[in-house]
Amino acid sequence: MRQNRLGFLDRLFLRRSLRGWRGAAAGAEGADPAELRQLRTDARALRRDLDRVVQIADTRLAAPGGQGAAIPAPEMSDWKWRPDPWAGPLATSGIAPVENGAAVGQDVKLFHDCRVPELSLRQVRNTRETDLAPHGLQLDVFDFDGSYLSLVTELPGAAAQSLKARHILRVAAVAELERPLEVYVRLNLRQGPNTEQIVRELPRDRADCFTEFDLAYSHIEGRKLDRAWVDLIFDNPRMNQIQLRDLTFSRRPRAEL
Repeated sequence: MRQNRLGFLDRLFLRRSLRGWRGAAAGAEGADPAELRQLRTDARALRRDLDRVVQIADTRLAAPGGQGAAIPAPEMSDWKWRPDPWAGPLATSGIAPVENGAAVGQDVKLFHDCRVPELSLRQVRNTRETDLAPHGLQLDVFDFDGSYLSLVTELPGAAAQSLKARHILRVAAVAELERPLEVYVRLNLRQGPNTEQIVRELPRDRADCFTEFDLAYSHIEGRKLDRAWVDLIFDNPRMNQIQLRDLTFSRRPRAEL
């Protein structure tokens, strides 16, 4: 049974709340400073919830193939996640040129060391029947005078902190390249002052591919991780168009020996 459905009284309350905010907006010009500060605080808190509702609705209603926000993951997975740029529309759909450390949504940033960043990045709509993600990212690289190009995704705090040595972390991508290049996936695990890095190469024999990290071979100690993030590192990306139609993460417990 579907949970959390809005009933008649809920909808009535929302309509009354909307009328109240319309009145507040009309009276804001004449409000005293103390009342205006409280009104601003309440409005900002409400806006966060409203933005979240709009994002979820856009993602579910605009998903190609009517498949919603489905995330492919192996059986027994206890966590799966699709970052913002692939899950829903971004407030800013394009960046040109892309400066070092430019943010793409809340969880993703692009890093490079170019002196002249001849790079552009934009969010695109996925429209193919086979696409599960409603959106993708398109990175156009022209002349490239840097030594590295890395798309960094910060794993959500709760998911990162609950990673254990008994877990296998899967990173899956749907990538289309104008010309072949090597793509590496680097998992970074920070625990106190130490950061462990594990590198895998993303297979290139097909557009939808994945790599996995068996954390039993890491040096995770018993206490929680402080952070975990994943770098997609593009080797020699000059004069290339990189389309990341999807990027997902999932976690499952490894088989006990």
